[in-house]
Amino acid sequence: MQPIELDRSAQNFIDQVEDLSHSHLSRCWHCLTCSGGCPFSEDMDYMPNTIIRMIQFGLKEKALSCSTIWLCVGCNTCSMECPNGVDVAAVMDGLRQMAIQEKIPVAEPGILSFHNAVIDSIARYGRTHKLEIMMRYKLARKDLFSDIDLGLKMMSRRKLDLMPSKVRDRESIRNIFKQNQTGR
Repeated sequence: MQPIELDRSAQNFIDQVEDLSHSHLSRCWHCLTCSGGCPFSEDMDYMPNTIIRMIQFGLKEKALSCSTIWLCVGCNTCSMECPNGVDVAAVMDGLRQMAIQEKIPVAEPGILSFHNAVIDSIARYGRTHKLEIMMRYKLARKDLFSDIDLGLKMMSRRKLDLMPSKVRDRESIRNIFKQNQTGR
């Protein structure tokens, strides 16, 4: 079997995703462990391993315009379960960054504001407080109960803490955000 040869733009896409995520996508065996462990996979248009495959084939537009990259909450279940150490959550994050930079329309209405709430949580606590983020998002949309079963499932898997944990050196976190705002 001969290896697939990709054109330069497809290879550039793969390289860019690998640089952003610090993951080597050629390590993915497509064992489906990431997809099987994802608490949101049934709501995604493509399973996480399919997104990895899209990247491997250089399907940039398809990968950047799908809902999956926006539905991923970065809980890292996929990354922790991967037998080959592919950081799937970081790949999704990198794809979101690329989609924003390239002004590709966000596939899920309101989801970018959700991700901005995540950044706001990190600015406040030094890390995410997922329960607060979800509650703020649900309140803003006036949709408190449509997916309460998912929230309970996440709580049962210990993915949601009632109280935020805070980093000790929040000043360092503030400095990171200041540097980002000034463009340094």
